[in-house]
Amino acid sequence: MGAQLRVYKRRIRAITATKKITKAMEMIAASRIVKAQRKVAASMPYATELTRAVTAVATGSNTKHALTTEVEKPTRAAILLITSDRGLAGGYSSNAIKQAERLTERLRAEGKEVDSYIVGRKGVAYFGFRERKVADSWTGFTDSPAYADAKRVAGPLIEAIEKETADGGVDELHIVYTEFVSMMTQNPVDGRMLPLSLEKAAEEDGAKGEILPLFDFEPSAEDVLDALLPRYVESRIYNALLQSAASEHAARRRAMKSATDNAGDLIKSLSRLANAARQAEITQEISEIVGGASAMADATAGSDK
Repeated sequence: MGAQLRVYKRRIRAITATKKITKAMEMIAASRIVKAQRKVAASMPYATELTRAVTAVATGSNTKHALTTEVEKPTRAAILLITSDRGLAGGYSSNAIKQAERLTERLRAEGKEVDSYIVGRKGVAYFGFRERKVADSWTGFTDSPAYADAKRVAGPLIEAIEKETADGGVDELHIVYTEFVSMMTQNPVDGRMLPLSLEKAAEEDGAKGEILPLFDFEPSAEDVLDALLPRYVESRIYNALLQSAASEHAARRRAMKSATDNAGDLIKSLSRLANAARQAEITQEISEIVGGASAMADATAGSDK
């Protein structure tokens, strides 16, 4: 019984130490969510207005541009997948990867080749384990992305969309990330960044009751679109990185809270088993003492006779 009691106590100490770690990680993630939410809110107006500006320029001109002109028969597409650098975040990265897999299957069913671009060590490890080709990857900043990180990611993607498909370019650019809805809800989503859907953007502005202004372009609409193309891609990627970071922190907080609660339940269960083992050990000791005393009393009574 003594050995079993020592085993229970050792397990309780180990789980208590783990509980302290998960509780600390939960608190850290909770504090980072607020900062990430503020960054998301701050980036939204710029991304929205930039999209409206691009839409206004495109609808006010007849210029064919990679930003707004759809290829008649697209044959190649690029997917930017945003995952996390660290684990312990529940199904955050795996859900984004599954969304990217579904998008890849859909694009291939349409007869398009797919180039994969990955952000985050989890996505890189997933593709590396399966020995699947990755066009480019970036790691080390998913916890707290900066605009410079978005520019670094956007560079190769802009080059790919500007190239001809015969030279290794792509006709479409898609992005898969995790949208931050609330502290309890984060949804993996995919969307097409390029070419920009002018009809969809016009419908959204029409639903808001907004009318796009008319512009005169100097030197030309094409030059304006050339200048807006990298800004548009960078802003979309930056907003997606920020939303993914907020979602990662929320998922990690929820996962660590669940781990802390489970550790507490396990400690209670082991404490009950340890108490039962201690009571059994005490009972056995009392029984041995009583038995020994009874044997001594019997022996004494026999000698008196």
